[in-house]
Parts: sequence; structure tokens; C-alpha cells
Amino acid sequence: MGFKIRKENFNNALKNLRKDFKVYAPNTLEGKGTFSDTNSIRYKEISSVEEINFKEKPNFSFKEVILPITQTLFYFTEDNWIEPKTDKENILIFLRSCDLHGLKRIDDIYLKNGSEDPYYKAIRERVKFVVMGCSESFENCFCVSMGTNKSENYNLGINIDEENVYVDIKDNSLEKYFNEVQIEEKLEVEPKYVKENKVKVNISDKIKLDKIVNLDFWNEYSERCIACGRCNFVCPTCTCFTMQDIFYKDNAKAGERRRVWASCQIDGYTNMAGGHGFRMEKGQRMRFKVMHKINDYKKRFGYHMCVGCGRCDDVCPEYISFSNCVNKLSNLVEEVNSNDCK
Repeated sequence: MGFKIRKENFNNALKNLRKDFKVYAPNTLEGKGTFSDTNSIRYKEISSVEEINFKEKPNFSFKEVILPITQTLFYFTEDNWIEPKTDKENILIFLRSCDLHGLKRIDDIYLKNGSEDPYYKAIRERVKFVVMGCSESFENCFCVSMGTNKSENYNLGINIDEENVYVDIKDNSLEKYFNEVQIEEKLEVEPKYVKENKVKVNISDKIKLDKIVNLDFWNEYSERCIACGRCNFVCPTCTCFTMQDIFYKDNAKAGERRRVWASCQIDGYTNMAGGHGFRMEKGQRMRFKVMHKINDYKKRFGYHMCVGCGRCDDVCPEYISFSNCVNKLSNLVEEVNSNDCK
């Protein structure tokens, strides 16, 4: 079902949706950027289409809505434990195609990687998605190379112009929210998608771990990376976490266990009891991340983990480019394999 609707009438439909859903979308937070005179674009609850930033890439992905940065798993005393009351309200998230592909990766990790994660599943079952048409590539995006520039696995799809919203409804359960609002005309709607990025990535399918693990190439990142972890936190497919037990000041025998986002790039991530740590060099951590995104994950699930959103390149304070790293690695793989054939 597709149709054109004026923005004010789409807002009426949003009003109907908000009776049953918390609606999240990329929103500009004035003065909340890296510096006091810059903005930040993050996912927050919205009530009108005018609040949605369609023109810029969100600094964070939708991930923080369905996979909270900090999540209390249970409260405990020395004798008992209890899970917190969970929010039962449904969630509707506006996002772009690359991020929707990122959702599939998160689902794989938390729902199809052995035992299902009950905390993630409890949220995930309540979420529906609106794909926002994306016709022009943003800086550092390489979604076309990753095959994530287009998706059809959405509940609603929309395009937008100055006065109208063009809606494609794939989920019949959402039609009722538009029944009582005025529709301009019925027509076929397909969310716009990027056809070409300025940044292009070539991923070698001939990577041999024993040949690349000790390349001098990785040492560059030991010198440049400052292990801040920003690349992991903005990534829509990074899913690592750590556990923290928080004990209350007024009762040291009671507290709560929290799941908190973690980063494979920071100091201490691989530390074990007794003090030993793996991947002590930052170049080793970069190798681990890159290989997981373009090689290891694909061996398990059949497609690359990276979706080409380019956020890691956007936020790196040392201007380390993930896409450039992958292209360099692919060239080195060809060189190494060519030398082996001589």
C-alpha cells in the first residue's frame, strides 16, 4: 500500500501511532556536539516529522534504542535477586537502509548465535522499523560496496519532500493508523536509495589469516590509534559488552548488575584474571576489529558484518579510515598471494 500524504496529515498519523508506540528518529540536539558550538544527531523520541533530521547522518546509530548503553539486568541482595520491571510499550524506529542491515547483524549475535539473549529479545520483539529514503551519499559512506544501500525488510518506508511524505506500508497492522487521516493520492512508493558512493571498498575473498596476521601494516595503527573506542560505540554492528556489579552505599550487601557497552579497542578489554591480557598493541586490536568486520563474521553467517555507514571514519580523532584500511589490506593480500605463487 503506497500513497502521498501532506506533512501535517502524516503528523496526525504519528499522533495515532504514539498511542501505541514510542517513536524514535534521528533528531538534532542543539549544542550537544563534540564542542559547545556544534550539534549532535542522535535517536530520541519525536512527535512530528519536522523533528526528524533527514539531511544529515546521525552521529550514533539506532542501536542505543534496542541495545541500551547501560542496562540493569537484575537487582540482588545476598539472599535473593529480582529482574527489573520491563517496559511493555512498542517501539517504532525511523532509520536508513544501512542501519536496518545493521539490525540483522545484531539479531544474529544475540538471537542466532547459540542461546537467545532474553534481555535483547524482550526489546526486539516490540520493535518495528520505518526506512527513510536516502538518495544521496553522506561523507565516508560506502554502503553500495557492502550491498546495504537498499533494503526491503521494513514495516514502513518513506520518502519526503518540502510538503509531502510518500509512504509505503508493508506491515498491514500499521494501516489502521492512517485510515482516519487525509491521503492526497494512492501511488507506488519505493524508498529512495544511494546508487553510488564516493568511497568504494574492495574486500578480498582470498584472505589467509596466517599470511596477514603479522604484517607490518598493522603497526601503523599502534602508532596512530589512541584506544578511545569511539569507532565501536557509533557502529551499528558492534555488540560487545561488559558486566558491572554496582553495590549501593546505604547497603553494601545489595546492588544491581548492569550490562554496559564495551570496546575491543580500549585498554583492558582482553585482560584476564591474573593480569594477563591479549592484544596489548593497538595494531593487534585494529586487526581483530577489521578481520571480524570483513572476514570472520562472514565465515559464520555468510555476509560481512560491516554495513558501510562510515561512522567509524566520521568520529575517529586520529582520522583513521576503516575503509582505507580495508582497501590497503586487500592490496596487501593480493601482493602476498602473488608472491606465494612465484
